[in-house]
Amino acid sequence: MTDENYEEIDLAKDIEKVNRFARRELSPEEIYCFPLVLCDNEPDRDNERFSVSALEELAKLFVGKTGIFDHDPKGKNQTARIYEAQVLTDPEKTTSDGEVYTYLFAKAYMMKSEKNSDLIKEIDGGIKKEVSVSCSVKKKICSVCGRDIFKKSCAHKKGEVYNGKSCVHILDEPSDAYEWSFVAVPAQKNAGIKKNCTSDSDRLCEEVSRLLYLADTVLPLSVIKKLVYNADKERLCEIKTELEKKLSKRPVVQLCSELALKSASKKNNNSQFRL
Repeated sequence: MTDENYEEIDLAKDIEKVNRFARRELSPEEIYCFPLVLCDNEPDRDNERFSVSALEELAKLFVGKTGIFDHDPKGKNQTARIYEAQVLTDPEKTTSDGEVYTYLFAKAYMMKSEKNSDLIKEIDGGIKKEVSVSCSVKKKICSVCGRDIFKKSCAHKKGEVYNGKSCVHILDEPSDAYEWSFVAVPAQKNAGIKKNCTSDSDRLCEEVSRLLYLADTVLPLSVIKKLVYNADKERLCEIKTELEKKLSKRPVVQLCSELALKSASKKNNNSQFRL
């Protein structure tokens, strides 16, 4: 699977979806978002797999579910939350069972804070990557005979081959999704956080925010970013062009005059070193 199969995260667009779960309105610069694959229709290390219909149902169930560590259901382990999920396919890839590769893609967010700063660095660095889901299903179907194992067991064993067909238990009809966790070794090999390329829209917002700050605006940077992220792309492009023109005409001052230094020294505000 390639990371290009899914849409990049665009905070300017996604912030409304995130705010459905927040007590107050959050701004894009307050949150950290990342894309992840929760599960797919490929047999896992336990010789079990989800049906495509199960993945579609899980896409509904996992929206709003919390992310923790090692499936340990303690409040202190809550770290992130899923705000969007959808089922995607990779037409160029087939599973070992001959199906088109299908996976549950999700977007999660966490607050940028001192507590989460190290975790964010580990996610960006590819250290914290693997994830695993916790859910319940109503059916577990034997791929060889089609029997629902929950109702009546059969003679086939997972992982064994019968007449050239490997026995796999197919998980179907999910009834609930509990949580998803950061783990060291996931049951599903493809489950984990994927590369998060910053969208063109986000890059534009960051650039305009920087230019506005350099243009000696009286507004704090946090306020500038909030205003910028709420503007449409066409207007941002216009602002960016005008600011670049304005700043290109500004003389570059590397050293202050002696008179300016003496004046600033009297005020004792270090203004000669401010941008």
